[in-house]
Amino acid sequence: MFQVIHSKIAKIADSPSALNILYIPALLMFAIFIFLPFFQGIVISFMEWDGYSANQIWVGINKYINVFTDPNFYTAVKNTFIYGVGSTLFQNVFGLMFALLLDRNTTGEKVVRTLVYLPAIISGLIMGYIWYFFFSYDGGAINDILALFGKEQIDWLASGSRSVWIITGVNTFQYLGISMIMYLAGLQNISRDYYEAADIDGASYLSKFSNITIPLLMPAITVSVVTNLIGGLKLFDVIAALTGGGPGYESASISTMIYQMYFVRQDAGYAAAQGNIMFIIIAVISIWALKFLRSKEVEI
Repeated sequence: MFQVIHSKIAKIADSPSALNILYIPALLMFAIFIFLPFFQGIVISFMEWDGYSANQIWVGINKYINVFTDPNFYTAVKNTFIYGVGSTLFQNVFGLMFALLLDRNTTGEKVVRTLVYLPAIISGLIMGYIWYFFFSYDGGAINDILALFGKEQIDWLASGSRSVWIITGVNTFQYLGISMIMYLAGLQNISRDYYEAADIDGASYLSKFSNITIPLLMPAITVSVVTNLIGGLKLFDVIAALTGGGPGYESASISTMIYQMYFVRQDAGYAAAQGNIMFIIIAVISIWALKFLRSKEVEI
């Protein structure tokens, strides 16, 4: 009896119509939690609204005009590009370096892999607060060390430009382990026959790296770069914990500025307009990066 039931279920599952039905729950979830909020955000960006009352006033494109005439927004855009591109560059360079080291089966490989990857499992907000106690002016670990050597304390987070690079460094530290794992998996999928043939031809390490490793590692590079780029461009939690976007808006990203506009200034329309612009920026950059990197991939 159970065999008959099992065979009928298998026949139903194998039919194309059944597969289409199985897509429905996923599509509904996607529509409710992705498409609906997205379109609501577009509508809100044309409204004057405080974010919680029933009073919504149609103001057309005024919010977008306000965004593009706000000098603080351009500061946030500049910082967003630094967080996105800077973090992506450092995460991939250091991630690849660790992957190349661990691919040699060095002593303590598992320990190093665990230590490098460990920060990635910690919440970004928690990681930001951890590093805040390193860079804090009063009682910060770095300033305490400077005091031991008789050096003057430094207000590390008082400068906007310095804060931007500190945040970029913290974000790099937290997520370079993900790039390392991606590259390590890619390196272990490259056949050693290519390197043996290159050794017979007398190729140098640099030649093997540029002509074998990098071309065959391009699928891993594509995934790692695009993932890091999207994560860096929408960075929020580390900034909120370390500086809150300050002083002023000097270390703000578009994400933290959206938070400020919605929850502090209670200007939901302005925040929605910024969110829509951020979506366009991330979509254009990530799609371009994906197409460019995929064009460099080679078939094994």
